[in-house]
Amino acid sequence: FKVSSLIVAITGATGFIGKKLVERHLLKGDCVRTLTRKEKYSQSNVNIFIGDLSNPNVELSSFIDGVDILYHCAGEINNESLMQKLHVSGTQRLVDAAQGKISRWVQLSSVGVYGACRDGTITEDSKEQPLGIYEQTKTESDKIVKNSGIPYVILRPSNVFGNDMPNQSLRGLLHTVYRGLFFFIGKENKYLVNYIHVTDVVNALMCCGSNDKALGEVFNLSQLTTVEKMITSFAFGMGSNKKILRLPEGIVRVVAGIFRHIPRFPLTSSRIDALTGHCEYDSSKIVNMLDFKFGSTLEERFSNFSSKEVL
Repeated sequence: FKVSSLIVAITGATGFIGKKLVERHLLKGDCVRTLTRKEKYSQSNVNIFIGDLSNPNVELSSFIDGVDILYHCAGEINNESLMQKLHVSGTQRLVDAAQGKISRWVQLSSVGVYGACRDGTITEDSKEQPLGIYEQTKTESDKIVKNSGIPYVILRPSNVFGNDMPNQSLRGLLHTVYRGLFFFIGKENKYLVNYIHVTDVVNALMCCGSNDKALGEVFNLSQLTTVEKMITSFAFGMGSNKKILRLPEGIVRVVAGIFRHIPRFPLTSSRIDALTGHCEYDSSKIVNMLDFKFGSTLEERFSNFSSKEVL
């Protein structure tokens, strides 16, 4: 027998994650609705609704009515002046419009709600202590959804990457390795990095949308490896066998401090912190409760990423 298609509504559908989520649901044969601010946006087989969640007068009833799964993926990552309007006020407008009209709300959030992590393990029970405006407003957005009375699931990925990502930090690191300018900091195999490929994020969102065990739950999503394995994977993907130097952390931080006022000086405290952490975002809950499986190892993802970027 033929399984009936779902009616799926997606905010942020033109974004890095949202557009891949649209493609996956179309492949399943589902009816997809998208909400976008881009008046010239077009995609075949998609019901497009033009609207801005940050606008108090946005009309949402036709977008939301009779929806099986609403994926709230809309987010502002650059303009801080828009974050409160979109993440908080916009989410509240969407919640108000969705009352009694949708079966499930799947919220795309971020592990940033837990604050800066330099050491230890972060689980879904860890305290929320966001620092920046983006993280603070995403935390408020999650609370609105939790208190809405609508059946919900919240997914919190770590650093999401993929070959058409807008964030340039990982790409910048890759090209530093490619040009032979990268060096390891501190002791070998001591520091950890947390990343998740966009394909796994989309798979996890769909898992949250289809599994009833997910309802009312928050799930972290991340994979873990060492800095050495990440860089080795980059080098393997681009076919490089250049020897990489290693410098003491103390010396590197002194140099960064001396040159911190030079515009665009690549060695910053935040970049050093990113490569000298001991933090882990535990994803065992989504694996055990929803039988979620990662599509590949993080090292394989990094290798494939670097081979496509360099070529």
